[in-house]
Amino acid sequence: MEDRPQTNEVINLTAFRGQYSVSTTLSGRDGHKYTLEENGGYDVNGVASHNPAALSRYDTIDSPPSYDFYANTEVFGRTRKLRPSLFQLHSNPEDDSCPPPLYEETSNNKESPDEEPADPPLEPTRFGWVQGVMIRCMLNIWGVILYLRLPWITAQAGIGFTWIIILLSSCITGITGLSTSAIATNGKVKGGGTYFLISRSLGPELGGSIGLIFAFANAVAVAMHTVGFAETVQALMQENGSTMVNPINDIRIIGVITITCLLAISLAGMEWESKAQVLFFFVIMVSFANYIVGTIIPAPEEKQAKGFFSYKADIFAANFVPDWRGPGGSFFGMFSIFFPSATGILAGANISGDLKDPNIAIPRGTMLAIFWTTVSYLIISATIGSCVVRDASGFVNHTILMSGSDAARCLGTACKFGWDFSECIQNRTCIYGLSNYYQTMSMVSGFAPLIAAGIFGATLSSALACLVSAPKVFQCLCKDRLYPGIGFFGKGYGKNDEPYRAYLLTYIIAVCFILIAELNTIAPIISNFFLCSYALINFSCFHASITNSPGWRPSFRYYSKWASLVGAVVSVVIMFLLTWWAALIAIGIVLFLLGYVLYKKPSVNWGSSVQASSYNMALNHCVSLNQVDDHIKNYRPQCLVLTGPPSLRPALVDFVGTFTKNHSLMMCGNIITGGTSPDTVDAANSSSHVTWLNKRHIKSFYHGVVASDLRTGAQMLLQGAGLGRIRPNILVMGFKKNWRKCAPTSMENYIGILHDAFDLHYGICVLRMKEGLDLSHHMQAHVNPGFEAAAESVLDTRPAVNSTLDLHSLETTPQASTVFQSKQEKKTIDVYWLFDDGGLTLLLPYLLKRKKRWARCKVRVFVGGEIQNIEEQKQELTTLIGKFRLGFHEIQVLPDVNEKPQPEHVKKFEDLIGPYRIQAIQKNGERAGLPSRDSPWMVSDEDIEKNMAKHTHTQSGILNLCELRQPNSSFRQIRLNEVLQDYSRDAALIIVTMPVGRRGVCPSALYMAWLETLSRDLRPPVLLVRGNQESVLTFYCQ
Repeated sequence: MEDRPQTNEVINLTAFRGQYSVSTTLSGRDGHKYTLEENGGYDVNGVASHNPAALSRYDTIDSPPSYDFYANTEVFGRTRKLRPSLFQLHSNPEDDSCPPPLYEETSNNKESPDEEPADPPLEPTRFGWVQGVMIRCMLNIWGVILYLRLPWITAQAGIGFTWIIILLSSCITGITGLSTSAIATNGKVKGGGTYFLISRSLGPELGGSIGLIFAFANAVAVAMHTVGFAETVQALMQENGSTMVNPINDIRIIGVITITCLLAISLAGMEWESKAQVLFFFVIMVSFANYIVGTIIPAPEEKQAKGFFSYKADIFAANFVPDWRGPGGSFFGMFSIFFPSATGILAGANISGDLKDPNIAIPRGTMLAIFWTTVSYLIISATIGSCVVRDASGFVNHTILMSGSDAARCLGTACKFGWDFSECIQNRTCIYGLSNYYQTMSMVSGFAPLIAAGIFGATLSSALACLVSAPKVFQCLCKDRLYPGIGFFGKGYGKNDEPYRAYLLTYIIAVCFILIAELNTIAPIISNFFLCSYALINFSCFHASITNSPGWRPSFRYYSKWASLVGAVVSVVIMFLLTWWAALIAIGIVLFLLGYVLYKKPSVNWGSSVQASSYNMALNHCVSLNQVDDHIKNYRPQCLVLTGPPSLRPALVDFVGTFTKNHSLMMCGNIITGGTSPDTVDAANSSSHVTWLNKRHIKSFYHGVVASDLRTGAQMLLQGAGLGRIRPNILVMGFKKNWRKCAPTSMENYIGILHDAFDLHYGICVLRMKEGLDLSHHMQAHVNPGFEAAAESVLDTRPAVNSTLDLHSLETTPQASTVFQSKQEKKTIDVYWLFDDGGLTLLLPYLLKRKKRWARCKVRVFVGGEIQNIEEQKQELTTLIGKFRLGFHEIQVLPDVNEKPQPEHVKKFEDLIGPYRIQAIQKNGERAGLPSRDSPWMVSDEDIEKNMAKHTHTQSGILNLCELRQPNSSFRQIRLNEVLQDYSRDAALIIVTMPVGRRGVCPSALYMAWLETLSRDLRPPVLLVRGNQESVLTFYCQ
């Protein structure tokens, strides 16, 4: 074996590949294994982790790009490879003999060596773009309007305007087809069709509402097409003198029998349904050929009497211009009648889950279907308009050729061919011709029954397509569970995951509407439902393009975002052109369903363009704030709340959320102490904390950091939290109730955070409640020693990770209730504005009063003063606060705030700081009573003497800067607590100006004793507030 290279030599990893190779099988601590393949990646058969002995520092486990790394599905018989984690690539396996699990296998087809290999699952039936999309769309576009209404529209609008109507309709559907193609090629498309495309693009709100009404519209459309077929059959029976009961009941009987047969075809499977569609397509093509042949055959005398003369230039010229007749005789009237026949372009997309490659099949099949159906409409309009006159009597005796004055009086184009239909034209009694006879195509064709067969094929194929589309769309909607009570219908059966339950529901809905047999009223609403879908598909494409999201990368490039926008607007306009009241009903239903989903807020995340748009808007607004300078009038208390896991301190979260909701920034900070491992990073960034906040209806951000200790993490949050001008300016903490029981270093860190906040120009709020804030002892979870904890076990000062809390339990554990969630009684909010901090102490109670929960409370403001100047000081403060327009009218001056405290209370204070006093022992020639550098929290004799000095009174009652120094501070806190006990025993909330301890002068134990003394033994919650000494209130208007 060769020697290893020296450190100053260039190492060729390829040369040492065999010498320092990765073991082919790595064992995890739980016995599971994974292997490293030669082409990179992991072959996983369980939850695995590293074996440090298997990896060499001279080798790499980096993997080349692989499809498996990005796919969510697996191929049967092939083990899925997983990408190495960053932690595994970056960490040294020798440092940790038992690293955390790296992967979780998701495959369900792994077998143990002793088990026999399972049979591969049955391959579902998949269709290509011709059979699956193009034929299906063409059949759904072709309908009875093609056979029964297109000749009449040609007579009304003329060939020229009819072509414009056809091309305009095809332009709208073509734009929708382009938008559909773009959306369908922006990622792998699954089952659900139109609903899937819209919901995954615009989100569940619009997608869910459209999915529900689109499925319902397809179910009713089944009834419409079936009734169209039944009416044709009933008309043929009536012509032959045959009837079952009466015309209306005959339609019902034929309709129910027909839809039952269609249901049987659908339940037989997509294979049989597709074969039936191919048969219908063949029948329609034969009927088209029959029609074209009929136009070429010379017209016999009987057909000439009905207005058919084969191709004539004079007839084409006469029929090229419009001849509007009747109340609906207008361009938009004809357009509203024809446009529904151009719909149906989504029939292929609706079975997206049954296509071999939806990304190719949907664009190619849909666009070709639109093209060929448009061509067919244009050809039929031109040919029928070139062969048949507008009016004919149908009587053979009107064929006498006239001459002289009679020929001059002859009306109509037929006069040029030896026919006189003047009498019926003048009396408007003509029963044949393009303008009067709906069965003109049957009359023109070579064999009329084939046209009837074409009508049957068009109606039945459309009914069958809708009968398949509705359950497929509804099944996807049911699986997403956006609406209650529909999940039952989402179950699939067989290799194609057929929604049999949804089939039966669609069948029942269709039968109900067939039995009603009054579809003229519901038909416009259904048409508007389809147009709503077209509008939202176009808008989805436009919205996804305009947001410039990196995730919008459709492989279909032949679309325009502006064309999609035009298509969306035009679709809405057409809705009102068709039937304005139906458009209002359709839009109302969409908005109602939209509001319901917005209210329920389903926990789904599909990466919609709405999310991308929200990000763009937020980013643009944040950047625009950089151009706006701060102003006192626009000051908002933006709070960084050191909550730890927010669920452990719900009272603190609720209180701050009360005055920041819909008003200012709130950010919950969580500090994870320990090294940067996957566990700590996951605990800090877990989305379960945000889920808990959302479930509690708290509008707050969450920011977690990993740090070596609490104070370092707090410094990271204080300096790094926020974005641009949306940054915290107030630090909110819970009071450290257990400071006498925890390690002194923990207390030092707590006070250090307050000093760091002051250094960074933050205001500070400290909330204390008699029952405490921390719930970790109820949830059996570890918390950072720097925060309040109920257990005494936190004396252990070793670094710990507060990640033992089951993050999943945050979403399932019932929400703890706090006093700040309920409506407050008619009590008082007592504000002790003892020192001017810029007005923050007054602003917070004002913001609380604006909320309904605190509206019944009355604010009382207390200030210090002298008994001989009470009225003057009260008048002065009343005037000042009145200028701030806060609405605080009850102001009291406390002359006894400067009196000497009771001796027993002073004794309690001495007991508080007793364990932290330095005894006057001379050591190593040092001065007695000075704390060492290793114990900066200790209180020296000099500090005790200063802070226990005799209390002095001022002449003015207003403390100046000299009086704010240490000598009076300890007595002042003791006396203030006595005042709070006397005046605010029954208050709903007490807000007190927080004292400030000088950094490096006031020991942390002494400062902590001040805060403890000031807020102890009080039943109401106490909020200690200290602004950053800059004004947050102003009485000026500029």
